[in-house]
Amino acid sequence: MKKCRITAMRKASYEDLMALYENPIEHACDIEEGQVFISENGQRPNGFCLSAWKSMEEFVLVLAQGGGNFYDGWMKNETSAMISCNDGFRPVSFYIEAID
Repeated sequence: MKKCRITAMRKASYEDLMALYENPIEHACDIEEGQVFISENGQRPNGFCLSAWKSMEEFVLVLAQGGGNFYDGWMKNETSAMISCNDGFRPVSFYIEAID
C-alpha cells in the first residue's frame, strides 16, 4: 500500500451561519491551513479529526491501494483528490495525494 499525504489547503469560517444556527461551543476545529498529515496503509493519521476523516476515508483507501482517476478525470493529478470536511460552519478543504 502507498502512503497518502493529506494537506489542509483552505479553512473557511461562516460567522453568519454560526450566529444563526450554531450553539456556542468552546472548542471547534484545530486544523490549520498548511498542516500536513500522513496516512499509512489507508489508516487515519494520529490526531486527525475523526469527522474530517469520515469525509475522505474512501478516497484515501483507493489512493493507498494504487487507484485514482476519480470521476473520470476530475483531478489534474489522477492520484489525488480535493475533499472538504463535513463541518457546515467551518469547512476545511484537504488535498490528498498518494506518495511513495
